[in-house]
Amino acid sequence: MTALPELASVREVRQGVDPVLDAWLHHFRTENNIEHLLNPTLIATPEQLRFMVALDEDQIYFPCSDKVFRMLVQPQPPMELVREYARAWRFIVMMIKAHGFDKFNERRVIHFARLRFQLALKSGIIIPSRLVKRLVSVVLTQCGIPDPYRDSKVQANRQAADNAGSPEVNRALQACPEDLPAACTDIRDFRWELDMIELRRLLYLSTMSELWKNSSLEGVDFAAELNKPCGDCARLRLVFGPEEEARRKVMYLPDVSGGIIYDLRIIRALLRMGHQVVLVLKEGFHFKTPTMWDAEFDPVLKEQLEGAMFLHDEAVTKNSLLATLREHRFVVISDGTREQLNLYRTSVTFARAWKECDVILAKGRRNHEVLIESSHDYTRDILCFHRDKQGEFHFASKPRAAGVRKFSEQDLLGKADTIIRRMREAKHAGRTIIFYSCVIGSIPGQTATAISVVDTFVAHLRERMEQVFVINPAEHFSEGMDGDDLMFMWERVQRSGLIDVWRFQTVEDIETSFALMGRKVPPVWSGKDSTYSTGCTKEMHIAIDMQKKHPELQIIGPAPDKFFRRREYGVGKFFDAGIK
Repeated sequence: MTALPELASVREVRQGVDPVLDAWLHHFRTENNIEHLLNPTLIATPEQLRFMVALDEDQIYFPCSDKVFRMLVQPQPPMELVREYARAWRFIVMMIKAHGFDKFNERRVIHFARLRFQLALKSGIIIPSRLVKRLVSVVLTQCGIPDPYRDSKVQANRQAADNAGSPEVNRALQACPEDLPAACTDIRDFRWELDMIELRRLLYLSTMSELWKNSSLEGVDFAAELNKPCGDCARLRLVFGPEEEARRKVMYLPDVSGGIIYDLRIIRALLRMGHQVVLVLKEGFHFKTPTMWDAEFDPVLKEQLEGAMFLHDEAVTKNSLLATLREHRFVVISDGTREQLNLYRTSVTFARAWKECDVILAKGRRNHEVLIESSHDYTRDILCFHRDKQGEFHFASKPRAAGVRKFSEQDLLGKADTIIRRMREAKHAGRTIIFYSCVIGSIPGQTATAISVVDTFVAHLRERMEQVFVINPAEHFSEGMDGDDLMFMWERVQRSGLIDVWRFQTVEDIETSFALMGRKVPPVWSGKDSTYSTGCTKEMHIAIDMQKKHPELQIIGPAPDKFFRRREYGVGKFFDAGIK
């Protein structure tokens, strides 16, 4: 086998540099079932991934740590990777034996799982967490039980809730700290200091497995445990600033049942401090990780989640998500998966929620491995905490990637309202308002040309028409905006009721633009018009809706029925999801 270039971290990997590496990357994505083109309904698009991961155009995302990546690129699987696979195999065997099969069926299921395991072992390219997911699916399809751990998770939550109300826990949690300044100069600062102390103590508590594994807390020194130093916990102070700073939207990723009871105490503390929280549960069985259906079947968890808004739509639109976050401060969603955090497999709702949040607060060793032990940069601040096998508490952080700009709802509304104000001023001056819907990014790799085409044609319109105010979408793009941001902003403008003429780009418009630029129409542009764009299709729906309210609105361009072969625009894309 031809050797791969030497790579020390996932961050170094680039496509289009080495043909051997490109072939290996395609093989890697295919074998791990994370190639979007092979499974477009389940695997995130590159644009959706960029909601969460800060990637260059030619950069590849790996849903694993740098350590695992270095093992996977070896010509032969190193012993450490084999041990990881063996650990996954032991999980599966214990799960099968705990199910209670008769001897015949137990042997049959184990042998079937072993055949699948041996394939992975032979290839040496499967991420261990993906192997676990694959083998779990094999077992669940054979046993016919959706969640073999349901009873043990219910018991863990009940025990955790009982211990949460114990005198020992409450004394340690509520004890007055000894390290506060003696003099209080500002009650707001004092309150914030107390909030930070409580939050840190709750982080410690939520990782102490004794609280959901043991009915007796005898011998546990909570006071000592909750007052241990916490190295990088200072990041809590930077992220969750004092009262005068802006409140945060927090995405919370829990770890295991039992601990979720204390996670909810953390969430309630964050809500009391004025923050918003999006709690993320698993879509289906993943060992002891809490799932969406646990909240229905577990009476303790159901009670603890009372007042939360459950968002079950796995492909929620940006508008709907923002409306939900405006109305509810505590929202529960699914990540869309039945495995360790894998951003390739997470749902559209999860990706959009990540993008709208400011901070990702992730608990557990598995989340730490994916988010902190990877050299990838992310689009949001990451805070991770967990305990190691020796019981030591760890807190780590990763600031969001330099240069990443978050366009908040207020930012987008501000940009839209600025355009609306200019439209209103033009209208008062007696000018006709023309909105030009056009192809911008609907032809992959042609965005720069598309902008030149529309700029040229709009300049032509302005030159030959008197008293018009022509809105050219290409003139209002800001670096960092994606398709979701643009569609949200423009819909507000389009529904302002100020548009007199809504013009949709035609084939003739495009031909005129190229002629004005002194160029022939390239083959990729031949026959193209606004019907080729799912963004324009969405806008045609809005235009027709607005024409019902404002009959004087003129719609010019291709006939509406030619647009409606298109689906919703792709998630985070400037271009099509595709034709039905």
